[in-house]
Amino acid sequence: MSPMTQTRRWLLLLTVAGGLLLVTLDNSVLYTALPTLTEALGASASQSLWIINAYPLVMAGLLLGAGTLGDRIGHRRMFLIGQVLFGVASLAAAFSATAEQLIAARAFLAVGAAAMMPATLALIGLTFQDPRERNFAIAIWGSVALIGAALGPIIGGLLLQHFWWGAVFLINVPVVLLTLPATLWLAPNGVRDTTRPWDLPSSLLALVTLSGLVLAIKSLIATPVSAVTGSVAFAVAVAGGWAFVRRQGRLSYPLLDFGIFRNPTFLAGTLSAIVTLFALAGLQLLTTQRFQLVAGFTPLHAGLLVSVAALGALPSALLGGGFLHRVGFRPLISGGLACAAAGVALVAVGFQHGLPWVIAGMALTGVGTGAAISVASTAIIGNVPAYRVGMASSVEEVAYEFGGLFAVALLGSLGAALYGMSLPADPTIPEAARQGLVQALHLAQVEGAGSWLSTARHAYDASYHWGLWVIVGVLVAGAAVTGRLLRGDAGHPVAAMNPVH
Repeated sequence: MSPMTQTRRWLLLLTVAGGLLLVTLDNSVLYTALPTLTEALGASASQSLWIINAYPLVMAGLLLGAGTLGDRIGHRRMFLIGQVLFGVASLAAAFSATAEQLIAARAFLAVGAAAMMPATLALIGLTFQDPRERNFAIAIWGSVALIGAALGPIIGGLLLQHFWWGAVFLINVPVVLLTLPATLWLAPNGVRDTTRPWDLPSSLLALVTLSGLVLAIKSLIATPVSAVTGSVAFAVAVAGGWAFVRRQGRLSYPLLDFGIFRNPTFLAGTLSAIVTLFALAGLQLLTTQRFQLVAGFTPLHAGLLVSVAALGALPSALLGGGFLHRVGFRPLISGGLACAAAGVALVAVGFQHGLPWVIAGMALTGVGTGAAISVASTAIIGNVPAYRVGMASSVEEVAYEFGGLFAVALLGSLGAALYGMSLPADPTIPEAARQGLVQALHLAQVEGAGSWLSTARHAYDASYHWGLWVIVGVLVAGAAVTGRLLRGDAGHPVAAMNPVH
């Protein structure tokens, strides 16, 4: 295949960025819409978490299989299939009548997203051959993910002010209608390796493992603790993970070649992706909920507040991609995670002292995560051979989705548990108010607010405060581990990019 012209390369980047924007928007658009959805559909606290979790959970479970399938049938074809599925699922989600229907539609959305996501990065890796041009293209790709994270809460807030909640899903349809013909025109067919079989059982085992892990976390941290469900779910996760690893070792063409993790730069990039998305998703989810429920922000205002982190990441993300060849991976990945930890700590210390503290902390968090995310993709894609680019893309997307999924599962369940634990044993507090602050506010609106409402708000603030410190701990650990992995030659991009064969 002859090289693509420069114009076609950058137009293709714009097209795949449109697909990526859809996927990332659907991850963050519900953070501001969740209270409205919960009330409109009569969803329970558990259903509300599954409305968010169903999307990243199913996507993460299918991503490994989707990337390897793209290596087999072509990433262009996978991208097209994903767009069609995503458009249809968006319509189903928009017109869901019950919480159960919306959860199912979100799972269907994830199937389309799983087909698209590895293809976006794989098409960039196959199209941009010049290393410095590819680094910059991947940095733009990462920046689009940040833009989606930033715009999601804002768009959700804007739409909820003027339309019904289903509009947050309908916005996907016109984007699909634009990117479909552009993909047909611009995307290269690439080289397909039809001799390599695709293993569906491995993909299903990955999905079972992740599902069991998330259910175990939710059950064991819930209030009250569901020990039996949590133990069974954890056992299923362990069994599924063991079966997945064992099956990969027996396959001639595994869904995941664990040998690629022996490259320290690849491993550092993967860990960076997990930690970065854990921090961003957790910070956005906790903060939008807190400022809507406690401070009385509208969905739009809460979305604008949390978008500061994602918008603050854009300059450092673009600069990171441009200066990687000069400074190396270690300052950008490890230093970026440490900077983000300082930003979240600033929010935790200062949120009760005024909004400027929160904005400053959000911006600092964004600078750090932007630096890390800008080169994580390069560290991953640049350290595998060409025939593993789909697999590597899938690993990165699984890392991102797992980070966000783990944040919602852990911090959402932990926040609910800490809220209940922070409430005093006061008989004047209604039992319904102990279920969550959403229920407390609804009860106060229906029956009138008592002194217990202020106590409930203080309890929610306590849970928010400790949730932020959990994020800080994860970021500090990520900075330390990636810093160790990227010592010496592994921290220099030219020396590090020796693909595993």
